[in-house]
Amino acid sequence: MTQILSEHGLLGLTIGLLTFLIIGIFHPIVIKSHYYFGLGCRWAFLVAGIAAGISSYLVADVIWSTLLGVLAFTCFWSILEISEQEQRVARGWFPANPKRKTGRK
Repeated sequence: MTQILSEHGLLGLTIGLLTFLIIGIFHPIVIKSHYYFGLGCRWAFLVAGIAAGISSYLVADVIWSTLLGVLAFTCFWSILEISEQEQRVARGWFPANPKRKTGRK
């Protein structure tokens, strides 16, 4: 598949589009993760990021390796975004989960 996309000059566009989708999908994932799990879900993003980074290193295909690398660093960035989401909830920009205790976990 990489060869076909490369021959037609679509490899960069395909990787760019899929990168855009990965980042776009993570926006609601961060919001929902914070709503249901609070700051404690940062560890899940860390573990997922490390796993995706290792997988990116081990995969030989350019597209999959690149996308796993993008996924890894999107997970790492989400750790920061979870903390910022906590501040956005405190400011009233997003709703707090009334069933979850507030505060750091």
